[in-house]
Amino acid sequence: MSLNEQYNKWKENTLKKSLEKFKERKECFEYSSGLEVPRLSLPPQVDSAYEEKLGFPGEYPYTRGVQPTMYRSRFWTMRQYAGFSTAEESNKRYRYLLAQGQTGLSVAFDLPTQIGYDADDPIAQGEVGKVGVSISSIHDMMQLYDQIPLDKVSTSMTINAPAGVLLAMYIAVAKRQGADMRGLRGTIQNDILKEYVARGTYIFPPAPSMRLITDIFSFCAKEVPYWNTISISGYHIREAGSTAIQEVAFTLANGIAYVEAALKAGLDIDSFAGQLSFFFNAHNNLLEEVAKFRAARRMWARIMRERFKAQKPSSWQLRFHTQTAGSTLTAQQPENNVVRVTLQALSAVLGGTQSLHTNSMDEALWLPTEKSVRVALRTQQIIAYESGVADSVDPLAGSYLIEHLTDEIEKGALDYIAKIDEMGGALQSIERGYMQNEIQNAAYAAQQSIERKEDIVVGVNAFEVKEERNLERLQVDPSIELGQREKLKKLRESRNRESVDRLLSKLVNAAKGTENLMPLFIECVENDITLGEISNTLRGVWGEYVAEGF
Repeated sequence: MSLNEQYNKWKENTLKKSLEKFKERKECFEYSSGLEVPRLSLPPQVDSAYEEKLGFPGEYPYTRGVQPTMYRSRFWTMRQYAGFSTAEESNKRYRYLLAQGQTGLSVAFDLPTQIGYDADDPIAQGEVGKVGVSISSIHDMMQLYDQIPLDKVSTSMTINAPAGVLLAMYIAVAKRQGADMRGLRGTIQNDILKEYVARGTYIFPPAPSMRLITDIFSFCAKEVPYWNTISISGYHIREAGSTAIQEVAFTLANGIAYVEAALKAGLDIDSFAGQLSFFFNAHNNLLEEVAKFRAARRMWARIMRERFKAQKPSSWQLRFHTQTAGSTLTAQQPENNVVRVTLQALSAVLGGTQSLHTNSMDEALWLPTEKSVRVALRTQQIIAYESGVADSVDPLAGSYLIEHLTDEIEKGALDYIAKIDEMGGALQSIERGYMQNEIQNAAYAAQQSIERKEDIVVGVNAFEVKEERNLERLQVDPSIELGQREKLKKLRESRNRESVDRLLSKLVNAAKGTENLMPLFIECVENDITLGEISNTLRGVWGEYVAEGF
């Protein structure tokens, strides 16, 4: 079949169905000179590898995008990551961002919440509300989403070890709002393997941690079908110092481990694969990043179709959120970070992301202010509405350099995955310290290149200036910790102690057994049992993970 015949077949089948469901934003997309922007560009001549490596948007192997029309029909979700201090303060920021045109919420939790401690736990002292919002009970979650209808917004929650408990709180709040949980849309990160590799906010040993994840897969497949049950994260792997190839390889290797764990738990591949999502970093080298996204999409499609024999096209699709690179932001000349973030955001859009967070220029110094967050959001909006890059489905396809880079990244990532498979899989490679050591070596090499000035970081090792910083600063009131403790004290005094004891005893027995824990988590939080009480109960059964030195 000739390329033109393949193109006509794509238009008649895949494209036509998509347009019936999602109309394009305009009747005609044009450049300023009046030239029409083609929906899809094709090479003047094609070799036999075209269909195998590229194909058409919305079709296997999805190199050119998971949707036939991509941003011509609908822009990516503009999802600014935010959360600090109390639920009340974070709620104000969310409503501000929604009013400024943000199209999805993204929640940052403070460190105690991330590792399953209540705000009044001694270990939480000094950290409450500092790097995210403090959530200890369903009442905090209710305040966090006050005046925000959960059946109308898409929410991403960056939470891992206690992800099931926070999801239970979200579902319970939605039920109290009168929402049908089958209609809820959003994502929980829920990616514990990368915590062992690169980030460190784990609680439990690997085996029970993987059980919690597959419990969420199973529960959501039946009860919350539009919810993304995991965001398999390369972002933090890249932040820890990995290369682009390592980011793709280690992320997909972790994805393979989650799929294998779900299959071992008795789940059918096509019952949960469509609810898997990914989370990638966007760094400064625009062309490498675009190629990275294309390679990851193609690799995952082949992994799901060929390795795991998934049958549904939705199971083959790698859908991903992108965040611009926090590790590239500089405290020196922070205004320069606006340019860095713009390049990174552009790479994500050209690479076909489904949602995007743009970092604020002051994040190397402190929590971002409303003004700096607005500039970061406006960066996305300018790319969407003014740059023209969203008017063609796949603007950079056919670039010799992009296609070469895509092939090379795929080749390098597949070599890593083969090595990890030889070790017995991602979990075994993590336990041996393989991924960690590879990342550390890459980070060390990159830092040496900067110190030798082989790589230039503007304002850091070249083009320095003496400057006084006059940026507005956001500070978290330290008294909020006392307020959170008082709220928890009143909660514990007012609730039904008998119900609490009965449910926690039930949780102990369930944790020792094999039943799905999600329904019990929902029942617990609805009866005012706190995050810390649930987590500590599970600690008592499963213990805590302690990383060994490598």
